[in-house]
Amino acid sequence: MGSKLYKIVLSVVLIYNGILMAQTDVKPAVRTYSFINYNENYIRHSKDSSLTLNFFNKMDDLRSGKRNRVVVAHYGGSHIQAGNWGEKFISNCQQMGNFEGGGLWVFPYKIAKTNSPHFFVSYTNGKWKRFRCATYKEMCVNLGMAGIATVTNDSSNTFGVKLTKNKHHEKFNSIKVYHNFNESFDFVLANNISVCSRTDSMEKGFTKFVFDDFIDSVNFVLWRKDTLKKDFMLYGFSLENSKPGFYYASFGVNGASSNSYLKCNLFAEQLSTIKPDLVIFSLGVNDTQGKDFTKEDYIENYDSLIGAVRKVSPDCAILLTTTSDNYIRRKTANKRPIKAQDAMFELMEKHHTSVWDLYAIMGGYKSIYKWYRVGLASKDKVHFSPKGYQILGQMMFDALDKSYRINSKIK
Repeated sequence: MGSKLYKIVLSVVLIYNGILMAQTDVKPAVRTYSFINYNENYIRHSKDSSLTLNFFNKMDDLRSGKRNRVVVAHYGGSHIQAGNWGEKFISNCQQMGNFEGGGLWVFPYKIAKTNSPHFFVSYTNGKWKRFRCATYKEMCVNLGMAGIATVTNDSSNTFGVKLTKNKHHEKFNSIKVYHNFNESFDFVLANNISVCSRTDSMEKGFTKFVFDDFIDSVNFVLWRKDTLKKDFMLYGFSLENSKPGFYYASFGVNGASSNSYLKCNLFAEQLSTIKPDLVIFSLGVNDTQGKDFTKEDYIENYDSLIGAVRKVSPDCAILLTTTSDNYIRRKTANKRPIKAQDAMFELMEKHHTSVWDLYAIMGGYKSIYKWYRVGLASKDKVHFSPKGYQILGQMMFDALDKSYRINSKIK
């Protein structure tokens, strides 16, 4: 069978299965809320679904021991920075094989003086300044794949990160510190940790430490060697565990919209160092909050985002999530997410991606108010409560898992 015909056959099978799931009403474990459209909780696939099938094959290989890691990157705004959505999703992924390994991308949000997920903490005794792609005032030209960075000029301070109790990643045995390689600064480990090796990879933008044991925290001492160049810029940490598992990179920046990450000139360069197998895009709330929102601009921004990802990782599967329902200034129900929803399905066919229709699952127009009434969303009727985000994470995993199980070779 020719490769083109093979892809077509596989795609037809995948699409058929997606329709079948909707018709036979595959039930999630719990249907607690009457206003949530549980019947909509499945993944829609484009006509050419070969990249999604390829990702499912990678999941098979991880579960069967043929590969050691599957990399998932999740992009978004404050929905993702909060951490609850992603934590629930990746916890379920790890439980598929009782995995302990893989790893996490961690940005030191506390050092940058902004809200952080609760499954890790970052700390410092120095003064740092935050830069992020979401606002003009905090923008700088050298932002990378995370869309946020923090900078210091302190002559001497410490910085570090510690994993807290969670159900997905609690130990690591290597760390990549992403930074700007300013020759006026250097840093060393402050902990009494046995180090196997240190590698400075200037061309890749990180310094890697490999440890003799599995650890849950690391602390560094930073000092200035001279005053020729200012600004030591810290982009984040890649905490890696050599045991099998999912590597999860949560790239959330408060206020980010679909064009925010396009401003980061080191986006592709840094993303190539983790080379994702699946990228999930959950951008759109901040786009639709603006009165100048147009469907055409939204599609154009996503065209560029998807193109940047595919340039770095050509066989990467992409999952688009439609924009959650939201209100403007707490009082006005917002109709713009309907246009954003339409845009996602156009992008799905154009770029051979998949779509998780969060807008439909929530209940569509004005549904966020119903989530708010039962404590699943905040007063601003834009953000969710921790419990609400956990529901999103669980349902997104359920939808992906349904599609994967039908197409998996492992039964």
